[in-house]
Amino acid sequence: MQQFDVLIIGSGLAGLTVALKLAEHKKVCLISKRSIDDSSSNWAQGGIAAALTDEDSIEAHIQDTLIAGGGLCDQEVTRIVATHAKQSVQWLIQQGVPFTKEENSEDYHLTREGGHSHRRIIHAADATGHAVQLTLGQQVCQHPNITVLENHLAVDLITSRKLNPSQDNGDCLGAYVLDTATGKVITIHAQHTVLASGGAGKVYLYTTNPDVSTGDGIAMAWRAGCRVANMEFVQFHPTCLYHPKAKSFLISEVVRGEGGILRLPNGQRFMQKYDARLELAPRDVVARAIDFEMKKSGLDCVFLDISHKPADFIMSHFPTIYSRCMELGIDITREAIPVVPAAHYNCGGIMTDHMARTDLPRLYAVGETACTGLHGANRLASNSLLECLVFADLCASDILQQGDRPAVVLPQWDESRVTDADEEIIITHNWNELRRFMWNYVGIVRTNKRLTRAMHRIRLLQDEVNEFYSNFRISNDLIELRNLLQVAELIVKSAMERHESRGLHYSKDYPDMQEVAIPTVLEPSNYFSILDTPIAETAQVDS
Repeated sequence: MQQFDVLIIGSGLAGLTVALKLAEHKKVCLISKRSIDDSSSNWAQGGIAAALTDEDSIEAHIQDTLIAGGGLCDQEVTRIVATHAKQSVQWLIQQGVPFTKEENSEDYHLTREGGHSHRRIIHAADATGHAVQLTLGQQVCQHPNITVLENHLAVDLITSRKLNPSQDNGDCLGAYVLDTATGKVITIHAQHTVLASGGAGKVYLYTTNPDVSTGDGIAMAWRAGCRVANMEFVQFHPTCLYHPKAKSFLISEVVRGEGGILRLPNGQRFMQKYDARLELAPRDVVARAIDFEMKKSGLDCVFLDISHKPADFIMSHFPTIYSRCMELGIDITREAIPVVPAAHYNCGGIMTDHMARTDLPRLYAVGETACTGLHGANRLASNSLLECLVFADLCASDILQQGDRPAVVLPQWDESRVTDADEEIIITHNWNELRRFMWNYVGIVRTNKRLTRAMHRIRLLQDEVNEFYSNFRISNDLIELRNLLQVAELIVKSAMERHESRGLHYSKDYPDMQEVAIPTVLEPSNYFSILDTPIAETAQVDS
């Protein structure tokens, strides 16, 4: 058993920030499913929203966030995040993040994205996430108080309730973690555990997310007894590059912010039919408009055109996008970019309070895996990295104020009653089936019939996967599929409970928005019968 003061599960911006904020005072272990830079944060192109100029204001940032959130944003949380935005950006600058500056000036270049009333997006060209991830990742790897375990995947949280079922509620004691290089499961005990494991975009067939985005933190927290909220609000980014050789490549919001125009194959502009803000409308509006135009005319994609801008402007502002498109034979200085909507961000997640605490004592959730109340029914562009920074700081502050508890000996992972899998085609087949029917039935536009069909398929696949999980040694793919099925169930259940259309959730059966905005909160009370079984009696099934 390995022991640390703090276990951080996930190596994106949220996890790296928590680690650095704690490292001077705590012994920290940070685990990453693959390499430390393999995260959604690393893929983020746009930037970080903050009121940084005299022309802008915290109040304007708050209002833009509330409007985009469709009435479901927690106003206190929104104010906390917008108020802390500037100091969070300044902290990154102090760490050495190379944000883009105005030409021949020391002022930082700010851009504008959909839903924002001002230019307030600070960025590092069109690869902000990579610049931040590289800067912080190097510091984390070099810090003597931080142990980084790459190629390690959390399997499940360990709680005192599982050790002693008589407890009404229990602390989080750490986690079982799979070393994917050796196939062995290690036991990590920690005074505090932080879930910073990102979203679940891989539950859909088309996504802008990396392969690691499989909802692990949400699924583990749910199985441990934490509530989740607003899982129906899945943000589909309007513009993912459409090309058979382009896997999950995002065309940043900034392209539209700098004048990009959405067109049909015949060159006709169409956003004027849907919103007065045209291409700068919030993402849910733009994604639905594209989806409608594609389905109406049977199109494979639409086109985003920035070619009317000077070539040097395009190449200097969008070097990553320009290079990737050129590799595929698309010269964006001369022609429009083929794009389609794709699953991009989960606005819902594990319910947390204003200090990132979950329902389980000593368990925190930060970043996309959490539901803080900031995003409501639709996330405002470039508020995601900002939320990571602000709540990572709040999380670290709360941990530093907590005392330690006596160390306990945790049971080791029990593989005595399982064998090696005789065939793993079931995992591949079920993974593909899940992602396809989630895209078709639980996508941008939903109906009661589609949701019912999806839930039926989820339950059948869960039975198959749970049987596999109970009888065979676990693998990376099996754990991820198990978690994706759990997240899919939560998304569909939440969508079924919302009898209206709001923000990112649009239902043909309930096209109108209700007067009162109410969050969708799911409680795992029906899972307590599983949690009541002591670890020693369940082998690996519910450890």
